[in-house]
Formats: sequence, structure tokens, C-alpha cells
Amino acid sequence: MGRVLVTGGAGFIGCHLSRVLLEAGYEVRVLDNLIEQVHPAGGPVPPVMREVELVRADIRDADSVRRALRDVDKVVHLAAEVGVGQSMYAIDRYVSVNDRGTAVLFQELIERPAERVVVASSMSIYGEGLYRTADGRVVEDAERPAQRSDCGNWDPADADGAALYPVATPESKRPNLASVYALTKFMQERLTLTVAPAYGMEGVALRLFNVYGPGQALSNPYTGVLAIFASRLLNGERPLVFEDGEQRRDFVHVEDVARAFLLALEQPAAKGQVYNVGSGQDVSIHAVGLQLAEAMGRPHLTPEILGKARIGDIRHCFGDIGRARSQLGFAPRRTFEDSLGELAEWVERQQAVDRVHEARRELEARGLVA
Repeated sequence: MGRVLVTGGAGFIGCHLSRVLLEAGYEVRVLDNLIEQVHPAGGPVPPVMREVELVRADIRDADSVRRALRDVDKVVHLAAEVGVGQSMYAIDRYVSVNDRGTAVLFQELIERPAERVVVASSMSIYGEGLYRTADGRVVEDAERPAQRSDCGNWDPADADGAALYPVATPESKRPNLASVYALTKFMQERLTLTVAPAYGMEGVALRLFNVYGPGQALSNPYTGVLAIFASRLLNGERPLVFEDGEQRRDFVHVEDVARAFLLALEQPAAKGQVYNVGSGQDVSIHAVGLQLAEAMGRPHLTPEILGKARIGDIRHCFGDIGRARSQLGFAPRRTFEDSLGELAEWVERQQAVDRVHEARRELEARGLVA
């Protein structure tokens, strides 16, 4: 089957993907620097890392990347700083790791090309998702005014102030880069799809929606919203929800995401393509908090609606996964409702430091919450 290099492979998605690759018969090499925000000092190394070749190094270290690429057939590029809010003040760090790190990877791939490189892009590059007007006109560039707690309405409107209605967002929607994180993910995607074919490689980009499941870093306040909510609930605190909680997202289980990467590595039709990877369903953030609290046996810890917005956040975005279904054969197997019990059981066995207030203070101190 060959050898796959997974950059950032000791992280949440990378561990699940490594398991899927091993089961498919691949040899797996992981390059990861095990940063403390994701892997607390003294914490256990994920068990699957004992079954792969682990290279502990920074993606920006050209010598280490060069060694990690030796005898590699395919690459999955997951290495990245993750978090919309943090990206708006840790700008140099996000741009350096995400964009310079990707540049270093491709600089080394010029001399040691792989057959295919699959990069983890993000739904964040869309900014606001796709909308329609009441008469059915498609709106790709919906924007909402600067959000304030006294604005009374969090939703985008058309030029005349009329309501817009969110619909599933396809890959054809024009990007609208609303955060530093989105900028860096778009650069990773475009570097992959531009440089790979120039040197005889095949590039593929997967635009991931909100990934959740066992193994997420519960003590990282910039990880996925479900993990953040779970950490709060585990510590007897109510989930904190920005705006009014009615913003809608697409939550996709990490096992489905891992299978999508395997398909993207193997399907001939994927060459040069971009795919949404989501569940094909949408749910409000408020409902997420309520359902998770119920699943964890803490229904009294209802979400606290903050009525404030974070700079860089968008209102609604959920994925149209038709292209991934037809070209990759991707079909989500896990539903949100059926997976919450499993997630709750895993969370109850963990210890988590609730750093949400610390992260919020960082944002407020810089004027990034309004």
C-alpha cells in the first residue's frame, strides 16, 4: 500500500486517521511537535502513536521535514494552528505555522515529490455561508454589519434590509475570508492545488466543517465548540454561547472525517479537487449545548447566552456534500444525535482544565468581543 506521512498526525484528527490508514494496510509516519496547548506536558501520548513512526519536529523545520519525507508515497497535511478567535491576536504564530509551514513542506516536496498531497482546509474560508432571498435569489456575499450586543438582530440582510435565509454551502461559493485563521487555511489550500501539479504531484483539499468526537483536546479553549462545551460541563459550569445561540453549523464525526481523507488519498477522481466534508445536516449552537448537557447527565447546566459577538465569527454556514458523495463515494455514517452518548461517556473518563474564561479575557482585552 505504501507509506503515508501525516503532518500534525498526533492531533485529534490525525490519531483517528492514523488508525484508519493502518487498518487499510499503509505504513504511517507522523510529524508532530506535540505543542502543549494540544498535548499538555506530562500527558499520555495517544496510543496509536506507538504503532506509527513518530517524528517529533516542527513543520517549519526544513531538515526534519526533509527526513520525514524520505520514502513517502503520499502526504496528508494536517499540521496547523487551529482557532478563529485566537488567530485574531496570535497573528504571527498562525501565519508562521500554517502558511510558512506549508511552504516549507512544499519546498522539500520539490526534491522528494509524493504521488498525492491531501490538505486539511476549512469551512471558515467561506465566511458567511450561502443564502437565498425570499424570492429564491442566491446570495454568495452576504455580510452583516459590525455586531454589537445592542444590535437586536444578528442575521445578515440584503441591501434593502430584507431577511436572508441560509442554505447549504457548496464548494463553488466564493471565499470570504473573515479571520486570520481563514486566510491561512485558504493559503494552505491554494499552495497545495497550485504547487503540487507543477511538480507532477496530485493535490486535493478537504474543507472540513465542525469536527467532533472522542479524543479532542478538552483543555484547549480554541478547539471545537463541542469539546469546549464538554469541558465546561465536566467542570460543573454552563456552556458559554456567543450571540443568541441560533447560529447554525454542520457537525461531522471524526471517524467520518478520517474516512474522507482515506478516500481522498485513493480515489483517482479526487485529483486537483476541493471537497466539503460535513454531515450534510445543520444544528444551532444553542441546541448543541442543550443536547450535550442532557447526554452528560447535566440538563440543569443550560447554555448561558452571552449576547455578544466575537470579531471574525460568522452567522450561519453548513455544507453541501454532494460533490464528495458523487466523486469520492463519501457518505457520513455517524449522526450527531446518535454520537452524543459515546462522546459523553468518553468525556466523563477525562480530566479537563476549563480555560474558557481565560480565552474570553484575551479576546475582550483586545476588543475582539463586542
